[in-house]
Amino acid sequence: MAELSERQQALLKAIVEEYIDSAEPIGSEVIERKYNLGVSPATIRIEMGKLTELGFLRQPHTSAGRTPTSLGMRFYIQTLMKEKQLPVTAEVSIREKMMSQRAREERLLKEAVTALAEKLDMLGLALDDNGQLYYAGAANILDWPEFYDIDVARFVLSLFDENPRLRDIIGRAQGADPIHILFGEDMEFENLRSTGFVFTRYEFISQVVGVSPKGGVIGVIGPARMNFALVLPYVKYVRNLVCEAMRG
Repeated sequence: MAELSERQQALLKAIVEEYIDSAEPIGSEVIERKYNLGVSPATIRIEMGKLTELGFLRQPHTSAGRTPTSLGMRFYIQTLMKEKQLPVTAEVSIREKMMSQRAREERLLKEAVTALAEKLDMLGLALDDNGQLYYAGAANILDWPEFYDIDVARFVLSLFDENPRLRDIIGRAQGADPIHILFGEDMEFENLRSTGFVFTRYEFISQVVGVSPKGGVIGVIGPARMNFALVLPYVKYVRNLVCEAMRG
């Protein structure tokens, strides 16, 4: 990944956070007006051009503004973003509902995906190692402009009728990171270009001797510009509760 100057990092951070809020391409005048980067509008435009050449931003055909690419989003998540602290009230309410289903795997996972869907206004899903699918909040994705395109919404919702394709997509997340982020633009499906997937693996080890560990993945589907600073801690928190509840 290319080295970015401090100024370029500050500019990229501003553009990503504006884009997360607005879903619109971001122009230099917005950055100059709202962020005190200490440089002229002309310098901002030059630096935006450089970030575009480096692959961190793209310029949609019909706009003078820029949007982050998956490379830009990954750099933001890994280097520039600070995860938010979850509200204590949210933690407590999720914990109470999930722990009430302790040791009942099916109900627990239904409660877990419902919590993610409600707190993040996205589609929450879990897929266990036996291929059993749990999801909640399918209608939530229709609140996001990215899914106003009926072909995009139809394609995402069709994943739940076609488990093999969903398993294939989830199976693309490789590596040691406990949490996986996939961007639709990095896949071959045109109708997923504006979408993002965040999920993590959960596992629980049976107290019964000779019974092998069980597990699966849990996470959310939403727009590629989802607020990762909030999404990541929620997904991690719910995953940890699933593991804890099943141990209990």
